[in-house]
Amino acid sequence: MAEPTSLDGPKLSPVEGIKEKSQFLLGSMDSELAANDANFGKDSETLLKFHGTYQQDDRDARTLSRKDGAGDKSFIFMVRTKIPGGKLTSDQLLAELDLADELGNTTLRVTTRQGLQLHGIVKSNLKATIRRINDIQLSTLGACGDVNRNVMCCPAPYHKPYYAETQQLADQIAAHLAPRTPAYHNLWLTDISTGQRELVDGGQDPWAVEPIYGACYMPRKFKIAIGFPFDNCTDIYTNDLGLLAIVKDDHVVGYNVVVGGGLGVTPSAKKTFPALAKRLAFVTPDQALDVVTAVVKVQRDFGNREDRKTARLKYLVANWGIEAFKAKVEEYYGSALPDCTADDVHGFNDHMGWDAQGDGRWFYGLNIENGRIKDDDTMHLKTALREICGAVRPGIRLTSHQSLLLTDIAEADRGKIEEILRRHRVPLSEDISQVRRWSMACVAWPTCGLSITEAERALPGLVDQLEGELARLGLEREAFTLRMTGCPNGCARPYNSDVGLVGKAKGKYTVLVGGQLLGKRLNFIYKDFVPEEEVVATLKPLFAYFKQDRQSGETFGDFCARKGQADLAAHAAELPA
Repeated sequence: MAEPTSLDGPKLSPVEGIKEKSQFLLGSMDSELAANDANFGKDSETLLKFHGTYQQDDRDARTLSRKDGAGDKSFIFMVRTKIPGGKLTSDQLLAELDLADELGNTTLRVTTRQGLQLHGIVKSNLKATIRRINDIQLSTLGACGDVNRNVMCCPAPYHKPYYAETQQLADQIAAHLAPRTPAYHNLWLTDISTGQRELVDGGQDPWAVEPIYGACYMPRKFKIAIGFPFDNCTDIYTNDLGLLAIVKDDHVVGYNVVVGGGLGVTPSAKKTFPALAKRLAFVTPDQALDVVTAVVKVQRDFGNREDRKTARLKYLVANWGIEAFKAKVEEYYGSALPDCTADDVHGFNDHMGWDAQGDGRWFYGLNIENGRIKDDDTMHLKTALREICGAVRPGIRLTSHQSLLLTDIAEADRGKIEEILRRHRVPLSEDISQVRRWSMACVAWPTCGLSITEAERALPGLVDQLEGELARLGLEREAFTLRMTGCPNGCARPYNSDVGLVGKAKGKYTVLVGGQLLGKRLNFIYKDFVPEEEVVATLKPLFAYFKQDRQSGETFGDFCARKGQADLAAHAAELPA
């Protein structure tokens, strides 16, 4: 298959032009990085994402500035570390916590894709931050931008060959699909501050520099996850490409490949929609990397570069149909591929609490509300993790539900870990409610530029209220996913959860129900423009109806899907408040 050599055409989106002219993601960032300005220009703001950082405006700080008569934007940067499968060491976590304290806003955040985010970095500290992350053998390259993002896989450290095999594949895919541009090294990892344009010859064959991406990279971000039928903890159906590992005799014998997932929507653009991936083909472990590469290249060459709103792989699959898409993947791969096996998702484990690894050691899943690692008046989570990492030195695994696993723990150290957590007033996972355990939110206001309203700062209070209502109904043991985002972009995966709360206007949310914990079904809009203070009151009659009319073994999401919006609304109106 001949590689395309250009993306000429008058209708390409402006971002395509920025990428093509950037000399492989460098642009003018070298000179701007050396300048004393608090921010980068518009083109560089786009390119920064590929390097793992977002330029943001702290709108809380800006509001205070306006009260003081200034009113200028308060520029800060979010820096994201890409960690395939969420696997890192105690020393690496401690180094990230040091960065949060020394250069960030004192907090560290576990993402919904098993990465770490630093917040509140100012421009003058940006290079030092990224360089220090690389010094600990981690990287920010490709954590954001129009490339393959962090590759997810089940983080559980069970002493079984198939867990190691999936982690190894995640590492291979991440390395294979990482951008190769020298601009990242030149900008962040050297002491040269200017003149780096000459180090990348923009006139040379772009495929020699970027053999997979070329000069223009992908039409849009690309997400990959690996999971198991018995444990879809990585939500593979929400990804552009998912690999469902089929296990026989403790080894992976192949993967069912699914394609075309993606949850972001633009409400004003009816052409956009959330989608779950479709089943494509079965591949052997030896074929997996090449088939993944073929899917990436098909999206690279045929994804929509004219309209970024419809540039994700899900729109290509929807427009072509899965059979035509499969035929093109087979053409790029070089041979036909069999259909998926009958295996599909039937389980989901968040891995919270204590569990035996199978090698004489233990791991502990620590629930972290909305992924935010910090010390505050209620608990000292950051201090507790520092003490655990120093005293016990466990392995660290990040989960797709914004929590972490402390791994490789000796039996003798289990009590020590619990004592440290309790001493710092950190709730143990087994002591928190089901609704809090299965909830998560995006960062949203005030730093995310897309957010319309609150999410991370609002969800804990809503959960407080829901806990009381569920207890009064006798439903406190029910497991259901509750996910909240500050905008319809859906970073916390609200569109396939049992209950989704999506920011629609300032202080108002779209309430969605009918998804499922397994992640295989989209939910639907129950009510729109619900004020934050009315969210729990809106959900309460649905749970009362669920208790009254559920079928044996039926989950809340399954119940809502069976009843439908009209029936739910009609019966909720009849129930007493």
